[in-house]
Amino acid sequence: MMSRKHMATLLLLGCGLTRPGWADIYAYTADDGSVSLSNVPTDERYSVLITAAQPALAVAPVAAIPKAKSGLARKAGYDQIVDEVSRTYGLESALLHAVISVESRYNTKAVSQKGAAGLMQLMPQTAKRYGVVDAFDPVQNLNGGARYLRDLLRLFNNNTSLALAAYNAGEHAVKKHGNRIPPYRETLNYVPQVLSFYQRYQTGL
Repeated sequence: MMSRKHMATLLLLGCGLTRPGWADIYAYTADDGSVSLSNVPTDERYSVLITAAQPALAVAPVAAIPKAKSGLARKAGYDQIVDEVSRTYGLESALLHAVISVESRYNTKAVSQKGAAGLMQLMPQTAKRYGVVDAFDPVQNLNGGARYLRDLLRLFNNNTSLALAAYNAGEHAVKKHGNRIPPYRETLNYVPQVLSFYQRYQTGL
């Protein structure tokens, strides 16, 4: 099992907030659903996302982050449809792009070992739940994934971190752990990765 120290290291790397001096990482979700990450909270609305461990041996950086620029051309090809789907379901296009970037890197034919498929990596039961007949069809996949993400944001009171954790691990896992990010290696790695892309896309980087 992965140590807490190792998980903290990965989270800090994923958030892009590592420094020679380690610090807790705080998150704040605004009323509009936007997320701010900081190692120096500026007001009382920030809460601890991860408590930093003491410095450990160097850990290989998260693979998805350094490769972000290589997917910018693919991202641009989906800007129009993502904007349309985002407006339809009241989501930020930056958030949808962030999920796609981590889930499939814009590979419409991507399939995970667990059977998740398409741009937003819909599990078969999720696809069926949202009426997605062909998970490899970009339009169907985006609509199904966006509806699911919208419903998760509503379920967790627009807490983006929890909605993303539920998108990765399932809403029942988040509830089971007291409406906190489940202590699963994949989920602890996934949430800060998506949030990092989300902030980049919000600022146009």
